[in-house]
Amino acid sequence: MARSLTKDGIPTGWKYDLLDKFATRCSGHTPSKSFPEYWNGGIKWISLADSFRLDQGYVYETDKKISQVGIANSSAELHPAETVVLSRDAGIGKCGVMAEPMAVSQHFIAWKCDNSEKLNSWFLYNWLQLNKVEFERQAVGSTIKTIGLPYFKKLKIAVPPYPEQKKIAQILSTWDKAIEVTEQLLVKSQQQKKALMQQLLTGKKRLLDKNGVKFSEKWEWLRASELFKTVSRKNNSKTEELLAVTQDQGVLPRSMLERRVVMPDGSTQGYKLVVPGNFIISLRSFQGGLEYSNYRGLVSPAYTVLEPLKSICDEFFKQYYKSYDFIGHLAVAVIGIRDGKQVSYEDFSFLRLPYPSLAEQEKIAKIISVNIQEIECLQKKLETLKQEKKALMKQLLTGRRRVEIEEASECQ
Repeated sequence: MARSLTKDGIPTGWKYDLLDKFATRCSGHTPSKSFPEYWNGGIKWISLADSFRLDQGYVYETDKKISQVGIANSSAELHPAETVVLSRDAGIGKCGVMAEPMAVSQHFIAWKCDNSEKLNSWFLYNWLQLNKVEFERQAVGSTIKTIGLPYFKKLKIAVPPYPEQKKIAQILSTWDKAIEVTEQLLVKSQQQKKALMQQLLTGKKRLLDKNGVKFSEKWEWLRASELFKTVSRKNNSKTEELLAVTQDQGVLPRSMLERRVVMPDGSTQGYKLVVPGNFIISLRSFQGGLEYSNYRGLVSPAYTVLEPLKSICDEFFKQYYKSYDFIGHLAVAVIGIRDGKQVSYEDFSFLRLPYPSLAEQEKIAKIISVNIQEIECLQKKLETLKQEKKALMKQLLTGRRRVEIEEASECQ
């Protein structure tokens, strides 16, 4: 539907006024903890501990519950289902919709959207999400930031007719469901990857070879020094590219990093040359294990560069060095690593590493790589869905794009 505006810049047919004119605003409270009878009752109570449950639509569960006695003897209030709640302290701007009657702590603001058909709960929920950055900007405080109650008394909103609100909420709900399904698939794939790595990279589960016969050859477990040696190629060309060693993206040219990287002062003649297929021991970290390089370039002389002594499947060891099995053994071997001790080649060299046949290494690596590709595809899909929903919210919730309401139906 084409967009038309009033002389005040408000979409035609929409109303712009204080949010309090469209919904009943309520604050929260914490019953006294000096009275055990106020707690552990049957009333769900949203507190800061529930922040991770917000921004996911309905709020079904809470970390704590209060009793009817706690309600009766405090300023806490039992809000009806479909009440919209917003955090004004930790997790500022995160919101949700109560799936059943609940109470909230003083760290939240709640709006009851009654049956007067002034404001739809799900329209408000999405509008609050759209304005989350503004809420974060309004928060003040040195140690703990918060939004004061006076701000919400002056908060204004532009709302379309109720049927249009419902239709907008219904449209956005379909995107929420698509996002939720993709998130669930992503979690499942990530769990599958974890299980595969634990089973395949340690030999607990064996795969079938190219003839359909299960690999049965006993694995060798060799010392790292028998599989990898240190290399230190210096006095390299000034034209060699500088590489960055990261835990989240591996080894890559510094020019590819999105974040700002401090470039070295002076000559890089003392830097070490890295070629594709080399592994690099991460500095002051056990979380990422060892990093693999697909690139040729230079790294700081503080890094330890490793080269294989035997024929290996690079991808097998690339994944093994990210496994809980390897990282756990490395953490035990290096006392004080959590305090920032650098992992040295000596620390690494005596660790026992798996060395199955090259064919089995390649088969294991292929299975895990397929799973990783699936995870990456789901992550990209999820990010795309979120960006598309965000763009749609900006259009629908501001009236830049209007919707047909003849076929409006119940949301959620």
